[in-house]
Amino acid sequence: MLEKYFQLKEHGTNVRTEVLAGITTFFTMAYILFVNPTMLAEGAGLAAGMNGADPAVQNGVFFATCISAFVGTALMAFLAKLPFAQAPGMGLNAFFAYTVMLGMGYSYSQSLAIVFISGILFITITVIGLREAIVRAIPANVKIAISAGIGLFLAFLGLQNAGISVNSDSTLVTLVNFSQISNPENHTAVVGAVLAVVGLLIIAALYHLKVKGSILIGIVAITLLGIPLGVTVIPESFNIQFGAQFNDFMTVSVGAFAGGFKDLFGETTSIVEGVFTVAMLVISFSLVDMFDTIGTLLGTAKKANLLDENGNMPGMKKALLCDAIATTTGAMLGTSTVTTYVESSAGIGEGGRTGLTSAVTAVLFLAALVIAPFVGIVPSCATAPALIFVGALMISGVKDIDFSDISEAVPAFLTIAFMPLTYSIANGIAFGLISYVVIKAICGKFKEIHPITVVLAVLFIIRFFSMTV
Repeated sequence: MLEKYFQLKEHGTNVRTEVLAGITTFFTMAYILFVNPTMLAEGAGLAAGMNGADPAVQNGVFFATCISAFVGTALMAFLAKLPFAQAPGMGLNAFFAYTVMLGMGYSYSQSLAIVFISGILFITITVIGLREAIVRAIPANVKIAISAGIGLFLAFLGLQNAGISVNSDSTLVTLVNFSQISNPENHTAVVGAVLAVVGLLIIAALYHLKVKGSILIGIVAITLLGIPLGVTVIPESFNIQFGAQFNDFMTVSVGAFAGGFKDLFGETTSIVEGVFTVAMLVISFSLVDMFDTIGTLLGTAKKANLLDENGNMPGMKKALLCDAIATTTGAMLGTSTVTTYVESSAGIGEGGRTGLTSAVTAVLFLAALVIAPFVGIVPSCATAPALIFVGALMISGVKDIDFSDISEAVPAFLTIAFMPLTYSIANGIAFGLISYVVIKAICGKFKEIHPITVVLAVLFIIRFFSMTV
């Protein structure tokens, strides 16, 4: 049944590979189950005048995160039949919590209403085919660069999660000081960084030897090694607060959405100013989510050989529709924008090629409602090597970029560079498109510029100068 429905043989895969890939994807992105509730609760609590996070919002958003991730990923599995997972997006949740709620004064309810409007906008432009037209308007070399850029971005995420790349006041980032391993204050962090390096070497060696499940084996191995070394922390209790969390989910998170449209356009400001502000927030959420998703789909699909000869992905419209529906559903459940996760590439690196991969991930997100304490045992230094390794696989796309034409080379380079250096896939695509339009125009190559590309470049410029995510 699975073979027939997901066409496994046609995609060169099997049930075992797909299941391992789905588990791998889940563990590399499971951190969102704990980060998202904390972040949104903190924003809601501080905005409401509390000293810290709102515990009721935190409980509710945990449920909302699990269910919205399940819904979005299940849609990818059974509607698009693609190996991509979805969950509330990092970056977008920070914008939701600290800019929209805390900085601009919108309530938790109103912020959910804004995300819901952006989701309806997603659905509309996807159904009419505009999002597919946008994908086709992205220049060929920028499309190629997206995969390489995501590779560097993944590697940077992994290095940070592992504690190998750390903050520096003078150079922004620097290498962890391994000599501090004997310092009691830094011992655990340095040991985690060492284990991450070991994990990367284990995964690379097993992958070269064509061992199935090499990435997942690496994650499990480092988790186990971390127990005696004090990096993997086993909680004293595995108590599950299911009842309390479900109650807060229904009364706080779901209930918050119902009242979100009240006074949305402001009580003291003019209606024109209120409408304009909300419109800019919707556009900001929309642009970032859309291009994060498009970038992730194109970049990881290229590595999985899911693109056609023109660099487009068959089934892109269904994948984008899944993203749009998940965002709308997530807002109704009480969480920020749901988007396609770049960590899906870990499962694809494990061999996942069909919707069965995302089906497995979806089931695990639903199961996380009760197994969250067990999932939380896996340390970040165990999943970080998977991201670094997949980044190494994806960077190979850079060899296909045409560097002979500088008007093509510079936009491609900026696409790659801006993803890790600004911590955003959308920013990388934005600067790639803006530079492409400007350079081509200066060179008099107007016929090579697609009209939609010009519109996108202008929209990004407006967003950058009005607000940032």
